[in-house]
Amino acid sequence: MLTQYDAVPPGLLDLPAARLGEVLPGPALIHLPGRRTQPLFASVLLHGNEDTGWLAAQAVLNKYATAELPRALSLFIGNIEAARTGQRRLDGQPDYNRVWPGSEEAHPAERAMMQQVVDAMRAREVFASIDIHNNTGLNPHYACVNRMDQDFLHLATLFSRIVVYFVRPRGVQSAAFAELCPAVTLECGKPGTPGGVEHAAAFMEACLHLSEFPVHPVALHDVDLFHTVATVKVPEQVSFGFVAPDADIDFVPELDHYNFRELKHGDLLGRVRPGSPARLQALDENGAEIGDRLFDYSRGEITLRKPLMPAMLTRDEQVIRQDCLCYLMERIKTPA
Repeated sequence: MLTQYDAVPPGLLDLPAARLGEVLPGPALIHLPGRRTQPLFASVLLHGNEDTGWLAAQAVLNKYATAELPRALSLFIGNIEAARTGQRRLDGQPDYNRVWPGSEEAHPAERAMMQQVVDAMRAREVFASIDIHNNTGLNPHYACVNRMDQDFLHLATLFSRIVVYFVRPRGVQSAAFAELCPAVTLECGKPGTPGGVEHAAAFMEACLHLSEFPVHPVALHDVDLFHTVATVKVPEQVSFGFVAPDADIDFVPELDHYNFRELKHGDLLGRVRPGSPARLQALDENGAEIGDRLFDYSRGEITLRKPLMPAMLTRDEQVIRQDCLCYLMERIKTPA
């Protein structure tokens, strides 16, 4: 499935994400030399509808078209098939950010490909890893880490003072690369929103110029650190909607405006249709169901049992089905 290159294929940098298949036969790993030989790894288009990473990589590579990169760069371009039609993934495909080493999913071909990418970068002694994403709700730009080591936090705060620590879902790119080097996931807002590409490109270039990570800890005033305590999903058998009184669960229409707001005990998320036994599924970082500790369903309403902050709430019903409704977070202190 994977094709590796030692140069940018001709014409690639002129194409939008939807047309990459005109040059690339499938997922590609492109190795480019630079002044510092330990490469920066960047992955883009793990989800085919999230093109900010590709546009940022295009911008950086076009800038250095006639100049040496400050550091070697290995660029992984993921789900080209889904990008052709602007979808997160195609029916029958796995999520390309759930099949990296450590995955709990059974997709042997894709898992073998991601293992091949990890092995290639281990052999090249990768310096740092960045995985660039968009999301569908109203979210600020933020960075995610799977370890609380200072190098990871320094890398994350180069992008945003908002940093989210998580260990689930399993099989994500950043967790696989965390075994090799400091690794972050970047969340750059909705595709096409002003500033997303520029922010990601500036961060990528800053990483290429980075010679080493600071030895001092990240200052407390430089980071707002959150820990994901639950992944919230709508069970497959449960119907849902927004302003949809006939659905099992009818979410409040402004739900996606709750992202990165510290919600209070009793805040309303939606309503359950009278007579329906529908419940949201909430899994903690060990995969245990904790929904009854987080949500109250009395009076036919879905309210919070404790203060929490959501991320990635969206009104996109396909994304909710393919991924999740949201993540729930708590604020935590920066490690010393």
